[in-house]
Amino acid sequence: MNPVAFNFLGIEIKWYGIFIATGVLIALMLAKYNCKIKKVNFDILSDIFIVSFPIAIIGARLYYVAFEFEFYKGDIISIFNIRQGGLAIHGGIIFGVLAAYIYIKKRKDSFLKYADISAPSIILAQSIGRWGNFFNKEAYGDIVGYEYISKFPHFIQEGMFMNGNYYNPTFLYESVWNLIVCIILLIILRKTKKRGITFFTYIGLYSLGRFFIEGLRTDSLMFGFIRVAQFISIIGILIWVIFLLIIKIREK
Repeated sequence: MNPVAFNFLGIEIKWYGIFIATGVLIALMLAKYNCKIKKVNFDILSDIFIVSFPIAIIGARLYYVAFEFEFYKGDIISIFNIRQGGLAIHGGIIFGVLAAYIYIKKRKDSFLKYADISAPSIILAQSIGRWGNFFNKEAYGDIVGYEYISKFPHFIQEGMFMNGNYYNPTFLYESVWNLIVCIILLIILRKTKKRGITFFTYIGLYSLGRFFIEGLRTDSLMFGFIRVAQFISIIGILIWVIFLLIIKIREK
């Protein structure tokens, strides 16, 4: 698969950037629709996005580089080149949510109100963005046989054929899982009036799927023998469970 979609004025426009941009635009449209349903001011949510999104991109890159610094230390300039990939979603979530929290608290508004609205949009953007990994030939798993890969569409088979072998399309598993989680979050958002349920369920369900999918990948960020994404996923699941327990205790 060619990672370059087309050339514009001599500049290569890559599929990776196109999918990220497309995911963001569709996520904003979904957020606008959800704001109407929940009677939340979309203009304020847009301001939050303008503040938090650039910081999320920076955080995603810094997070990735921190665990791959041996690769970048010989060429510091390459740290600023994100067109080849190298954005870790956990770093983006952590930095983006922190930036949004600080901004909303300075406005003396409810963080969870906007977090709940944003959660389905964030996971939808993640689902779409994973296809950028496909064109960049990253976020894949171990070697699989043709009998297994033949069950997938032909273009997936072609994209996962590298160096004479077929590889497990783990990017696809996460994309599909994220889409399922998005649907679940939309249902929860409409059915519950309790703030935080939708947002923390996003953290929990995404972490649950990512934990198992990460175990299949061959390009995981590592800290010693620990897969960083799996460790963070365990923390995410615990945070979700603790939040739900707190809700139950408060009800009693």
